[in-house]
Amino acid sequence: MNEDPTQAIRVIFAEDNYLIREGTSALLREVDEVELVAAVPDAQSLYEALDANEVDVVMTDIRMPPTNTTEGIEAARRIRKEHPGIGVLILSQYVEFEYAESLLKEGSTGLGYLLKERVKDVEQLVRAIKEVRDGGVVLDPKVIDELLAARYGRKDDPLAQLTDREREVLEAMAQGMTNASIAKAGFMSDRAVERHINSLFTKLGLSEEKDVHRRVTAVLTYLRSAG
Repeated sequence: MNEDPTQAIRVIFAEDNYLIREGTSALLREVDEVELVAAVPDAQSLYEALDANEVDVVMTDIRMPPTNTTEGIEAARRIRKEHPGIGVLILSQYVEFEYAESLLKEGSTGLGYLLKERVKDVEQLVRAIKEVRDGGVVLDPKVIDELLAARYGRKDDPLAQLTDREREVLEAMAQGMTNASIAKAGFMSDRAVERHINSLFTKLGLSEEKDVHRRVTAVLTYLRSAG
């Protein structure tokens, strides 16, 4: 794992779709903070690239050859078991709730789950890469919705209690944004962000925390504990 945050983050990208793989690779090569050490089309090539390179983060599609079913999920599990210092960012065409939930139950440290539609936003993608590199957790807003709905039941979705602004803040937190970043993106003061965070945690029945990363982890821990 890269111990120096000033150094480029070494990334392996596994994606069987040629256009997505090449397009995303081209975007990442334009980012100074990221060093794309390999872009591969399948799980076997991913394992080989891991053996041949020092890596900080692996980005992987869920479905890859040869069966195009759960190769990416199995790769994520194997990487987190054999290389716990490597962050894993999973990319999916759509929310596959059971896979996201099962991975979170195994631990959320250094884990991200984003929809591929987010990849076109390079700043958001790089922010997610940095967060999982640092041991944080990043969840797509749609995954957060699914987890919360599953926790409370769709007839009593706690998100219905949140204001639009509180939902925006929660989604930003899940993406690894700091209070300052949320305030800047939402044209709010830092104190306003803190008020929204405290309010949404109260509505979701979560204890207050001072640190953004710990707050996000607390949300995920609470959701996982519900089974």
